[in-house]
Amino acid sequence: MPGKILIVDDEAAIRQMVCLALSQAGYACLEAADTNEAQARILEQVPDLILLDWMLPGTSGVEYARRLRREKLTQKIPVIMLTARVEEEDKVRGLDSGADDYITKPFSTRELQARIKALLRRATPHAAEVALEVDGLQLDPATHRVSAGERHIALGPTEFRLLQFFMSHPERVHSRERLLNDVWGNNVYVEERTVDVHIRRLRKALATSGHDRLIQTVRGAGYRLSAQG
Repeated sequence: MPGKILIVDDEAAIRQMVCLALSQAGYACLEAADTNEAQARILEQVPDLILLDWMLPGTSGVEYARRLRREKLTQKIPVIMLTARVEEEDKVRGLDSGADDYITKPFSTRELQARIKALLRRATPHAAEVALEVDGLQLDPATHRVSAGERHIALGPTEFRLLQFFMSHPERVHSRERLLNDVWGNNVYVEERTVDVHIRRLRKALATSGHDRLIQTVRGAGYRLSAQG
């Protein structure tokens, strides 16, 4: 079901263009010209997804993405970074900041809608799915919580979905292409390097409980989750 999308961009024309396209697709739009206005919008009405421009007056989109991931209210909201930067290192930096996806300007509204749909679908777990446990690490899709004993582990929506896939298929080696198809969806335009960025973020989050060792790199093949050394 379509949800509420917060568009954070200092160019009114871009906000209006994106809002028009999303409204026609059934989404409700909230708009903000900078991060201060974005924060006010979020406090008024928490969005289901945030479209965030990189170059903003004052606080940049990259800095704001990090803030969104730190705060409990927003840490699970999917974020798509919008930017004119096209270099690979910029994409990696954007994803490292906490964004779940990255799309460069100019972009097609059809592609944007497809990415939004895919992210919202991944961010909404099915309550009927069973809870998972591997070596003391527990994942509950119904409550969207990951824990190790009494310790709660905060994950972004993409990292949660990635961990859920790994824990559902333990000990198997998964190529980047397989992960892209099964976690991101085969109708989403995401580069294989994106997998590495999210693996790194997942390991960093799991390191708080020592479970980062479960996510293993298999050189030349991909990644696996294994409780064995």
